Amino acid sequence: MIDDYYGLPYYWVGDQVWGPVNMPSDLIREGVDRKIALTHKINESHLRSMNYVSGYAIQATDGEIGHVDDFIVDDEPWAIRYIVVDTRNFWPGKKTLVAPPWIASVDWQNSNVYFNLSRGTIKSGAPFDPDRLDRAYETQLHVHYGQKNSWS
Repeated sequence: MIDDYYGLPYYWVGDQVWGPVNMPSDLIREGVDRKIALTHKINESHLRSMNYVSGYAIQATDGEIGHVDDFIVDDEPWAIRYIVVDTRNFWPGKKTLVAPPWIASVDWQNSNVYFNLSRGTIKSGAPFDPDRLDRAYETQLHVHYGQKNSWS
């Protein structure tokens, strides 16, 4: 055949009337199944840009508390040290920090970040001041949340 000579793929494969399937609707179903599988694969991936995750809702153990506003990144190991939580929808003008190890899970599909902390605990955390991000502030933060220092 000419297809073999030029190395072209065969136009019609399979011995059914519609190629590899009995009915044309089976071709549509295969395409839909392929798209669903790809969507699941993408949703299972944990790689997202910080811009993409900014705005995700912060869910405490007892309900929503705010949203992801920004990230504090240590530029030596390129690690996210803290997530800036904006609680203005619940307490005007309040931003605080939470560390990634305190995350229980992330729901990529519904844009939620779940923490193993209560709303009250996050609310009563030290207000975030970018000019005061030093070892003393970090220690205070970790003591408040009852967590081991992520930088130890």
